[in-house]
Amino acid sequence: MKPVLVAALLLAGCSRSVDPTHPKVGFLLSTLQEERYQKDKAYFEDAATKLGLKPFTLAADNDNARQLNQVEDALARGAKVLVIQPTDSAAAGAYVSKAHEHGVPVIAYDRDIKNGAVDYYVAHDSFKVGVLQAEAAVKATGGKGNFVILDGQSGHSVAMEIARGYYSVLQPLIDAGTVHVVVEKSHDSWSPEQALKTVEDAITKTRGEIAAILANNSGMARGAVQAVQAAKLQHVFIAGADADAANVEYVCEGKQSVEVLKAIKPLAERAAEVAAELARTGMVAAGGSKTPVAAVAVNLVEPANARALVIDSGFQSASSLPSCK
Repeated sequence: MKPVLVAALLLAGCSRSVDPTHPKVGFLLSTLQEERYQKDKAYFEDAATKLGLKPFTLAADNDNARQLNQVEDALARGAKVLVIQPTDSAAAGAYVSKAHEHGVPVIAYDRDIKNGAVDYYVAHDSFKVGVLQAEAAVKATGGKGNFVILDGQSGHSVAMEIARGYYSVLQPLIDAGTVHVVVEKSHDSWSPEQALKTVEDAITKTRGEIAAILANNSGMARGAVQAVQAAKLQHVFIAGADADAANVEYVCEGKQSVEVLKAIKPLAERAAEVAAELARTGMVAAGGSKTPVAAVAVNLVEPANARALVIDSGFQSASSLPSCK
């Protein structure tokens, strides 16, 4: 199923409170182990409560079987809407079928759900994440040299979209023979430790001749920074995404080149708005090949704009980013 991007989401009545009975909504996250997902939980629960919903959050620790059990648990609790960040985009089609058997609509959150008629998809523009990173890498390297690509979980819709963004920029240079992707590898649970090992292997393979490293998230970018510093390499472009505090600090210190800010508050609030409308209408998808999608914008973080984008917006505190003046 290929979702169709909708330029703007205007849901009638989203600003109003829902039914005074306060329908329950289950917010099912793949994990709470990464820094950013604590923000997702807090922002979603706050926005949903203000919209008259009664939210509860469950996290599966990247375990497919556990998430399926949590879907069943949420339905047993009487959830009227499920907002699901799937542990596996393909396996999650079964979640949608189970929810629809109970007349409960499903919103795919942050990651697409394949093989199921999901009712809405609310996500960052992951393709744009890849484009921004690759464009910055090409600018920094002059479009030449050995590139390493650190992909997230294999089969993960966000990882695939970010990679698609990379290649939309890099493919002409690859075809021209000026850019060489010497290593590209997926990493279980987006593991920083695995990414560290991948970069170490790439350094060995190329004898240290690496121009750029593009990482799908902040954690893997930290692994890349660690490997590059240990090898005492100079002038390696490193990009990450999620704007974890450590990575933005790295950008301001010059240890990492760029991060991509995927602002969590507008994403979580948009999901809560859609959940409120679906709870009110009780509508579920009729099937077909098109799913309405709300794509949330992303921004490139560099030393010059780090404070404005990350601190002044409230995404991270000034105390956590002492080098970002």
